[in-house]
Amino acid sequence: MKASNGLLKEMWKQRAAYLFLLPKLILFVLFILIPVFWAFLIAFQEYGYSGSEWVGFKNFMTTFTSSTFHVALLNTLKYTVFTVPVTIFLALGLATLIYPLGKWSQSFFRGAFYLPTVTSMVIIAMVWRWVYNYRFGLFNYFLDFLGIPPQDWLNQSDTALWALIIMSVLIPPGVGVIMYLAAMGSIPETLYESAKIDGANAFQRWWRITVPLLKPTTLYLMMLSLIGSFQVFIQVILMTGGGPGDATETIVHLIYKTAFRDLEFGLASAQAVVLFIITLIFGVVQYRIMYRKGEE
Repeated sequence: MKASNGLLKEMWKQRAAYLFLLPKLILFVLFILIPVFWAFLIAFQEYGYSGSEWVGFKNFMTTFTSSTFHVALLNTLKYTVFTVPVTIFLALGLATLIYPLGKWSQSFFRGAFYLPTVTSMVIIAMVWRWVYNYRFGLFNYFLDFLGIPPQDWLNQSDTALWALIIMSVLIPPGVGVIMYLAAMGSIPETLYESAKIDGANAFQRWWRITVPLLKPTTLYLMMLSLIGSFQVFIQVILMTGGGPGDATETIVHLIYKTAFRDLEFGLASAQAVVLFIITLIFGVVQYRIMYRKGEE
């Protein structure tokens, strides 16, 4: 009782700060917390414009037995497995190359690599549609230069998903580069000087000092990348629409189609809940593995 009174008194003292936070809190509750809670409820209902009926776990059973959901899950996992590690490695490699440069050069490359991050994914996807164009695309131009027949990248089931993966990997990882550069700046120079005295070369200093001390940043970036890759949507809907067939169908695109094309809101909510649980499991496992390695 005394503790709660003390907390209330402290909150009252800081009331000006809480008043500034209040608009953001109201928006968070209205547009995130309530819709998420509502989606959990709808997942157990046959929901429609004219009314709803409580159906228990029927929507979840339909989700788990759907072959389309299995394909979407497999495609999403493939996309995640190939894009997340490569993106993290590229960010680390680029930051390693940029960090030794002078102040102005660092600022230039920070801006250059961060620019695609603030560019709309719609614009990036439209550019890549041109890159993959069968008749005049850049990729087929290089294939023709090498004497290889052109490929219809986005309309062949064996190349469409890889086209999306290559596109995601080749977009500069601006956030990762910025965060790695900031983290590298906090590593004490004395560690590198001691390693130099002990005879360690540049690669050994990078591998034995830089990489281990960047593990918290790597863990955070991997969590962000993992969540982002499980939510891949804009590239899919703009470039392939999930096709050809189900070759590039992903979970979020399937949820979108189930809700707004088929008007199966209950089933779409169940698929969203399953996606949330899968992402949570992967995130926890990834965190525990990285945290354990950090302790070792």
